[in-house]
Amino acid sequence: MEYTENKLEENATAVTQFLFLGFSGLPNIQGFLFGMFSIMYMIILMGNSFIIVLARIDPALQKPMYFFLANFSFLEICYVSVTLPRILYNLWTQDRRICLLACAVQMFFFLILAATECFLLAVMSYDRYVAICNPLHYPLVMNPTKCTQMAVGSWLGGIPVQIGQTCRIFSLHFCHLNIIDHFFCDVPPILKLACGDTSMHELSVYLVAMLFVAFPFMLILASYSKIIVTILKLPTAMGRAKAFSTCSSHLVVVVLFFGSATINYLRPKSIHSARTDELLSLFYTIVTPMFNPLIYSLRNKDVIAALRRVLLKM
Repeated sequence: MEYTENKLEENATAVTQFLFLGFSGLPNIQGFLFGMFSIMYMIILMGNSFIIVLARIDPALQKPMYFFLANFSFLEICYVSVTLPRILYNLWTQDRRICLLACAVQMFFFLILAATECFLLAVMSYDRYVAICNPLHYPLVMNPTKCTQMAVGSWLGGIPVQIGQTCRIFSLHFCHLNIIDHFFCDVPPILKLACGDTSMHELSVYLVAMLFVAFPFMLILASYSKIIVTILKLPTAMGRAKAFSTCSSHLVVVVLFFGSATINYLRPKSIHSARTDELLSLFYTIVTPMFNPLIYSLRNKDVIAALRRVLLKM
């Protein structure tokens, strides 16, 4: 597909739409990419829906840990649905245009759900901390009301800040090329299209990333440092293995998500590149959500046992 690189006038009203450049450099495999992403989307929907249903219907999974896991699985479905259907549409129709409002809406929901994921991962680490370090107080501390409040707080906590950030970014004047060198409306590629000095906006993005990425990650590190100390003090190797198995799946997901997101948003601007940004974004927006159900299923004995009980009843 041919693109015209339109030089825009020095006012924001000249910009009515953007063009996605992502994956257009691979014209010979557009059909393959569409098929691959379609399969990945189906795996994400089915895998995470399966965990939600399993956590709801199996009595053995009526615990805070699986309540948060069900929330996390639903979040992954929403998170991927913000970007992947648009990618599939672009690949199928080869129409890569997106209007300014649709781009702003996509960015807003992406940022909200990304913040929710950071908060939920921190809440899940706190749940494991209480379960392992204070097992006698666990039923009292992680009661249903407290769990619901923590889940709602995770879902809603980032909305005010991300509304402000999205409005700030789309109040800029876009007077450069209207081509987004990415596959969705992410913050860094949109800021590259703005004219004038964007240093204050970049600083604002960095501070928000520190708040919603670095701060939850530090809470997770604090929880797991105490968890590891507690596990090492257990008298038997079997006890240590059992305690570690209850949080190993969550730890793997934390490393995958925060590792790629931190590199993408917090590394210096001087070493940013469009291809690296795309690969990292692809990893934490699509690849990680696809593997999450597999990680939690294969590394969790309760989930495997619940799956067996469901299959035996069928």
